[in-house]
Amino acid sequence: MKYAELVLKPEIQTALHEMGYEDLTPIQEEAIPHILENKDLIGLAETGSGKTGACAVPLVEMVDPAIREIQALILVPTRELAQQYVSEIADVSKHSDVAPFAMFGGFDMDIQRAKLKDGVHILVATPGRLIDYIWNNPLPLDNVRTVVLDEADEMMKMGFIENVDFIFSCIMQEVQTLLFSATMPKAVARLAKMYQTDPVRLELNKDQVAPQSLMHCFRVVKHGNQEDELYDYLRSNEIGQGLVFCNSRSRSSQLFRQLRSTQPSVEIIHGGLDQPQRSAVFRKFKSKEIDLLVATDVAARGLDFNKVTHVINYDFPMSDEAYTHRTGRAGRMGREGVAVTFVTNRDLGALGRLIRANGIEPVWLGEEPELHSSRPSGPRRRRRGGRGPGRSSRRRSRPKK
Repeated sequence: MKYAELVLKPEIQTALHEMGYEDLTPIQEEAIPHILENKDLIGLAETGSGKTGACAVPLVEMVDPAIREIQALILVPTRELAQQYVSEIADVSKHSDVAPFAMFGGFDMDIQRAKLKDGVHILVATPGRLIDYIWNNPLPLDNVRTVVLDEADEMMKMGFIENVDFIFSCIMQEVQTLLFSATMPKAVARLAKMYQTDPVRLELNKDQVAPQSLMHCFRVVKHGNQEDELYDYLRSNEIGQGLVFCNSRSRSSQLFRQLRSTQPSVEIIHGGLDQPQRSAVFRKFKSKEIDLLVATDVAARGLDFNKVTHVINYDFPMSDEAYTHRTGRAGRMGREGVAVTFVTNRDLGALGRLIRANGIEPVWLGEEPELHSSRPSGPRRRRRGGRGPGRSSRRRSRPKK
């Protein structure tokens, strides 16, 4: 289905055309008509499936610009996702009078207060910051018609359930509630039962936990030898734009210090940076001023880096969900992408479980390890002997510093 087939205001169709939006993704095709019909909705879909657009387009369509009050409230777990959401909404609404705004910590409260006083139609907020504002300032919510909980499973994991309950308690009228999540843990199911009425349930990820447009590559390395292996991979493969994930700030900082002496365009992002620094790095990476970004999992949830070609797990992810959300930064919305994961012998058990649970067809860079009972059923998996997908090379020495 194409966007041109949707019954939308002309100014929205013009914006979508300028954004290059032609075909709807599966989640957009399924969700948008239900949202426009004012139905409650649960959307379970893989990362990178276009959930932000599935919300932004109908919300802008449903807003009445003549009412200078908040009509849609979107709750997200992180500052970066709030910025991404409001950017998407701003693009969709650029030819209309719809005013979106993002509220999150680390940003001047006086500026947020002035902006809300001037009039906001769609408010995107992190729960903690929104509650902080409500406690200290009047915030009329009586014109809110739609509440969106995006990355709901992550919000529950981060301990926001009481905050979400409080925010709903501040809304007296009945509202349309849209819940988007990659998974459906008990806490998210409780939210749906409590705040939704006969919701439409869309499960587009039921049989595809891992992103399907990715090539999932794995290389078994000696513990402590990941840095040399990373240098070899970067030198042996053409990488348009890459994300390199580490499990901790200290690991990412150490790797960044090593890489910046040899890589012409590399930056780092982790939760220890202040908000202006994080925003600047994300902005540069999204505009492709940065080719390689070393990151902790702060960059792994919900963020739309649509030019990323490669995700490299320098450290083996600490959970199956972490793997899915990290690797989902590449291969978004059907684009081709490559995920490379370095695996030590101590990770082999977890790797077997990951492959089996996510239905991954692995590509081995080098020797294929014995995964015993963790080996998934199905056809024989592919094997490559080279250093990267589609290419082979002799082992190269680590560049001098």
